[in-house]
Amino acid sequence: MVEPESNQALNRELAAPAAEMSSLEQPTRPITTPTEAIKQAEKSLKDIYFISGLGADERVFRLLKFEGYRPVHIHWLEPKHREPIADYAKRLAVQIQSNSPIVIGLSFGGMIAVEIAKQIEVEKVILISSVKDKFEVPFYFRLFRWFQIHRILPYKNLRWLGYIIACWLFGLESLAERTLMKAILLDTDIRFMKWALHQLITWDNETVPDHLYQIHGTSDRVFPICFVQPNFVLERGGHFMIMNRANQISALLEKIMA
Repeated sequence: MVEPESNQALNRELAAPAAEMSSLEQPTRPITTPTEAIKQAEKSLKDIYFISGLGADERVFRLLKFEGYRPVHIHWLEPKHREPIADYAKRLAVQIQSNSPIVIGLSFGGMIAVEIAKQIEVEKVILISSVKDKFEVPFYFRLFRWFQIHRILPYKNLRWLGYIIACWLFGLESLAERTLMKAILLDTDIRFMKWALHQLITWDNETVPDHLYQIHGTSDRVFPICFVQPNFVLERGGHFMIMNRANQISALLEKIMA
């Protein structure tokens, strides 16, 4: 039997609100773009803080690999006139936003990491090609305390000589490493370099923070291993092993942070 037209119209009117209610009850899913998804993933990662070597920047860490961590690079500040290393480290520590952070320091940056760990609570402090106290600084560096040649050297005019010396001293193994070193030397502020070298020569630290781990190479010419007592040793690793032993260092960092 054919339903009267009036009943059909009535049924349509009754069904319309029900359909609207049904659509309202359906939860709406937020649209997530690939960029937003990446940002959400980054927020879930734990921060680890990196301090580079003398005047260098985050370029030296670019070959390291991390899973579950977000690298945050501490940026150097201009040192104040005759500023002690402890005061300078305190100013750098303002860039650390995490509670009980993991701090990784390379070369001179390792000394800064030690000074930071003496002032704030850290989960771990990891040194790469660095020293943890004054007893690991080669004795011949301390001779400059009495003959302060480093204060009067014409650094600006000696950059090319410094590059040649650095290639040998840092154990650079490839054209890419030499190119990076040249760029770092050209980009380094002369005033900062003089200040940092003076801090290295006069560092009097005797306190080793808790939860400190040290990775060092047997062929390090800046801080020879005969003066250093590290937790982990890389055979034939030079002072620049952060670049040419990146896979091995990444594996050690993963082991330490696990």
